[in-house]
Amino acid sequence: MQMYVLALNPTDSVSEGFLPAAQRLGLSITVLTDQPRAHRERHPETEVLECDVRDHHAVITRISTHRTPDAVFSNSDHLQSQTALAAEFFGLPGKSWQTALRTKDKAQMRRRLAAAGVCTVRSVELPPGQDLTDPAPLGIPYPCVLKPREGVASEDVVRVEDHDGFVHHAGAIRTRRPGATLVAEEYLPGELYTLETLGDGERLHVLGGFHTELSPLPYFIEERLTFVGAHAQPITEQVLAQLATLGVGFGACHTEFVVHEGRVRLIEVNYRAIGDQCDLLLADLLGIPYFDHVLRTHLGQSLPPDLGARADGEATLAYPCADRAGTLTAAPGPTDFTADGVRLTYRPTRRPGEHHALHHTNRDILGIVRAIGTDRTAVDRAVDDFLARQSWEITP
Repeated sequence: MQMYVLALNPTDSVSEGFLPAAQRLGLSITVLTDQPRAHRERHPETEVLECDVRDHHAVITRISTHRTPDAVFSNSDHLQSQTALAAEFFGLPGKSWQTALRTKDKAQMRRRLAAAGVCTVRSVELPPGQDLTDPAPLGIPYPCVLKPREGVASEDVVRVEDHDGFVHHAGAIRTRRPGATLVAEEYLPGELYTLETLGDGERLHVLGGFHTELSPLPYFIEERLTFVGAHAQPITEQVLAQLATLGVGFGACHTEFVVHEGRVRLIEVNYRAIGDQCDLLLADLLGIPYFDHVLRTHLGQSLPPDLGARADGEATLAYPCADRAGTLTAAPGPTDFTADGVRLTYRPTRRPGEHHALHHTNRDILGIVRAIGTDRTAVDRAVDDFLARQSWEITP
């Protein structure tokens, strides 16, 4: 069976998760990407074709002129609509392209939820040509959050305290993203969590979620995630109701939300598997063939009523981040060990000698620590002890 995987830059989710799963399922894989060299270097055994994957018409044409598809899949935030449109064109199982667009476009998401009366957040779109020096048309109270309408991974997301700050940050973002539409919305107080779901269009499994600790404001960098096996039932029900309103229910979905005084309000819905190695941890922690299940949904196969997931696991991920621009001159290498019932894995995301600017986003992450055990205290202690023994040196 032939599966096409749409991708931008190579990721751990594809390399360590979905491609091995496809091999286990006996699938013939073709990667469509606008970065063929990077994928060929990382996946020399996989067929890679160059394609403008952001253009659904180009994707459909590339597939039509190659081999007949049995499935079209992507785990990229930026390619869910294109993937859904291609799957629909070929009559294959897939996500609704309307839902993929509705979740990717933060303004559309807000409008849909508000119209249904399940979650109202004051929000306004700011097209590229709009004059932002006059605060009157905004109608958003300060502090507010400014972000790209189709952004991801804390990229150019910033809390602004007043109109001068708003004009400054909006101008900076527009310089980095010419032509992008921005969104300004009220700042939502509360604790930040995620909910991870997996569905086949008929049955939706809740896999648990994470409690997320962020960097100091005004930026929103994820610094630590703690696994939550089950949120309180009223919380889960509120999240699922909002996902149902958006039409989410096929394949993997990673939803971020805040809880304040018992009320759930969505931050964003990423209609794909959680990233930054959380998906690798999730599969290991739950003891299920997570990536295989995701791909099976795109082959039209139903999920089992019970995934057989373990319920006794505890896990934490930590993301040491650069605090300045410069060249990484010293850093720990890959590490794996088990101690006191905790399995810890560390993988660097930058190599010594690389020079990077300071982005105030997840691109500042220097490495990823994953720890799994059955005792929460032991897991957290293992992560803290490991980080305390390490050193990352950045030379301006």
